[in-house]
Amino acid sequence: MIQFILECMAFQLLFLIVYDLFLKRETFFQWNRAYLMGTFVLSLLLPWIKIEAFKTTVSPEYFIYPEYLWGMDMSEGVIVATKNSPSFDLSATEIIFYGGMLIAALLFVYKLFQINRLKRHGEICYFKDFTRVLVRNSNIAFSFFRSIFLGDQVLEKEHQSIIQHELVHIEQRHTWDLLFFELMRIIGWFNPLVYVYQNRVSELHEFIADAKVAKTHKAEQYQLLLSQVFQTQHISFINQFFKSSLVKKRIVMLQKSKSKKVWQLKYLSIIPLILGILVYTSCEEDSSIADKENVKLKSSIDVPFASIEVVPVFPGCEGSVNPRDCFNKKIQKHISKNFRYPEEAQEKGIQGRVNVMFTIQEDGSIGNVRMRGPDKVLEDEVARIISLLPQMTAGQENGKKVRVPFSIPITFKLEGSEENAVQPQTFKYDGSGYVPFAVVDEVPVFPGCEEATDPRTCFNEKIQRHIGKNFRYPEEAQEKGIQGRVNVMFTIQEDGSIGNVRMRGPDKLLEDEAARIISLLPQMAGGTYQGKPVSVPFSIPITFKLQ
Repeated sequence: MIQFILECMAFQLLFLIVYDLFLKRETFFQWNRAYLMGTFVLSLLLPWIKIEAFKTTVSPEYFIYPEYLWGMDMSEGVIVATKNSPSFDLSATEIIFYGGMLIAALLFVYKLFQINRLKRHGEICYFKDFTRVLVRNSNIAFSFFRSIFLGDQVLEKEHQSIIQHELVHIEQRHTWDLLFFELMRIIGWFNPLVYVYQNRVSELHEFIADAKVAKTHKAEQYQLLLSQVFQTQHISFINQFFKSSLVKKRIVMLQKSKSKKVWQLKYLSIIPLILGILVYTSCEEDSSIADKENVKLKSSIDVPFASIEVVPVFPGCEGSVNPRDCFNKKIQKHISKNFRYPEEAQEKGIQGRVNVMFTIQEDGSIGNVRMRGPDKVLEDEVARIISLLPQMTAGQENGKKVRVPFSIPITFKLEGSEENAVQPQTFKYDGSGYVPFAVVDEVPVFPGCEEATDPRTCFNEKIQRHIGKNFRYPEEAQEKGIQGRVNVMFTIQEDGSIGNVRMRGPDKLLEDEAARIISLLPQMAGGTYQGKPVSVPFSIPITFKLQ
């Protein structure tokens, strides 16, 4: 959401720069009006538009998260039940955002109240094309929709010119333009560019009306009328005739020679700007390196939470003796605090476990959020909870900041019994002989890791090198344009052999290639748990992407 807001503001700024540099001083007032209204709407739409032809080519790549097992705990999980659902819970950011919207909405309502009060206390006369409201003890002049407000102190000889001017606003529905930006000011109260847009459009409305009235009234007399300064109502979205800050600009525009039609070509300058924006919004993360038969391979190595030297620091864990344990507890507390059981899920009786994985980036932010659950409603709730995670201090490996994948299962249960209250879910060995890689006491030993200080990290590195060395993008898949992610799971048996290989991918060609790579894994030394040999399941997602 924040990225969308920033992109909208950036695009609006670019459009306004083009307007102020090339278009503002031209007399193509209607074209300028269309430009301002159109580019503002475009700035809201462009972040969502992605054109396939503009996409940046991305090479085939694999991302290895060795400890990520769909359905097996990499960290402690949380069980959440309906009775723990808070009815109302907003973050500080949400409170500020919605509070600002409320204040802006109240100001808008107050402005409408001001106009309505003037109309109720004024003398109303109905005409064919408009309604005139005569305001006592005032010399104001402005229009709002089909109503023209005139102060009784405005000289009667000026009425005709003023009414002709305001009728242009009415005929061209200028009030709708200003109301649109007033609503945008409520939604985007924090965005200063909305106010700039509204100001530019309001100026154009006056230029349009002046230009039309000057055709039927002597321009010199009309300029003299504008040169007088009158009292004004401070209501931002009404078309005021006597607005002192605009008078000088309006007189200048009346004296300005009509722009040559050839200068309308200036509007074409927006085309390369929009194309550049579309290229930006359509591009994907670029990756390169390692040329192999016209296919490139990139290995993005992340350090698992279970084996990283310095774990990411959750706010509040800075002075903790055991930051890893503190991190887990803070995550559980965060989930419990922000959890809301979706009403739709309650009504439909939807419950179950959602496995969520996210990456704590080098700057401590949260990214690459993925999840798998029984229903999208529950997945969306989990995504919302994870989006509220605070900025953290990044994890470190070998003295350098690295990305740290982290997964946690969240179980939704509808029953309100005591056994379903929020509680930590820890690994319990059931004697089946299978122990997750993250939990096993002694991990399987990959050949070459026998003397390693940290066998777990060594194992991860050796697996990555093995995939990089043996990877081949199937030619048939390249020809058919097949790409996608293959989730591979296999088990390192008690004797160190590889077995129980399973995979899920978009096409059998990619699955077969992943299976071939796994089949080339060497014999290992088996893992142990509580002093006994055990089988260790291991998962590797491999993503194939074509250039």
